[in-house]
Amino acid sequence: MTRSETPANPLAPAILEQGAKWLLHSGIQEPSGGVARYHFTDRHQNARISTEITGYFISSTLDLHSRLGDPRLLDAACRAARFLADSAWDADLAAMPFEWSAGEPLPEHASYFFDNGIIVRALLRLWRTTGETSFLICATACGDSMLHDFVNPADIHPILGLPSKQPAPREDRWSRQPGCYQLKSALAWHGLADATGDSSWLAHFDAALQRAISTHAAFPEAEPGPRVMDRLHAYCYFLEACLSRTADPAVAAALCDGIARAASLLRRVRPEFERADVPAQILRVRLWADAAGILALDESAAAEEASWAASHQMSGGAANIDGGFCFGRRSGSPAPFVNPVSTVFCLQALALWRDHIAGRALPSWHTLV
Repeated sequence: MTRSETPANPLAPAILEQGAKWLLHSGIQEPSGGVARYHFTDRHQNARISTEITGYFISSTLDLHSRLGDPRLLDAACRAARFLADSAWDADLAAMPFEWSAGEPLPEHASYFFDNGIIVRALLRLWRTTGETSFLICATACGDSMLHDFVNPADIHPILGLPSKQPAPREDRWSRQPGCYQLKSALAWHGLADATGDSSWLAHFDAALQRAISTHAAFPEAEPGPRVMDRLHAYCYFLEACLSRTADPAVAAALCDGIARAASLLRRVRPEFERADVPAQILRVRLWADAAGILALDESAAAEEASWAASHQMSGGAANIDGGFCFGRRSGSPAPFVNPVSTVFCLQALALWRDHIAGRALPSWHTLV
């Protein structure tokens, strides 16, 4: 296998097609319809099925279907959604588990607030596409669990143990703490308000928004050294969610400040550690903020980020690698796995960059993967 090196051509015609091919034929979507967290290139095997990653897979295959028109992408999205609604969702507990296995014991039987929100948004998008009622039913039940099981008077519990639904101990890692990154998943309530016509969902999103706006500035550098890159990945979730409220001056100001903050930190840390998804996330936010008229696009910085994202796509070798995106590089050495999240974020960012360069209007922020 080979990998492009910087500078890569982010407008290469084959990027989207090769990425779609990887999603469809790599085996990252398993026979159950669920999608593995990543593929280990050194062990030649998949990690366990992740419900969150299955949600991202649905959103991405729908995004690519809208661009490429390949019916296999829509079919793959439907198989993934039926897995979530029929197999993964625990109707007795009214909970969506973090990972899923048909028979093997799981090392962590838990439900994550963040994962639930990604799943809800994916199911709602597919419901709008297909009209299949079971997707809306599961999305609504999952959104209700987010509200009643995770929200507390002070913040949002990041993780609940199952079957108890008791909050898991909070640790130093960002994913095991509440924080501004949770706002992206709170967009699920925004989507449910639109889908159901029940505007009461919006109050819960607005509460999460105000809490995130008041705490976001300290988030990216709350851990030292190269961990800043992981925090940047999560911080970009906050920036992405801010795209839903650009008419609000406080949100627009936070978004503009956050883009500058994230771009600066990316350039500081990437020689030591670069995640593929971070330049893609910053690029997406830049492009949509420009389209919303709140921050003129820095063309030079955007072009750099597009090139960096494109450089992580794998080419050649077996089908389980070719066309996917590597997780990232540490001191220039690639990580030993192909990552679905890196793949779907980079594919959407590069598709949006292609739209911008061609002078086409960008799709709505609602299509954010």
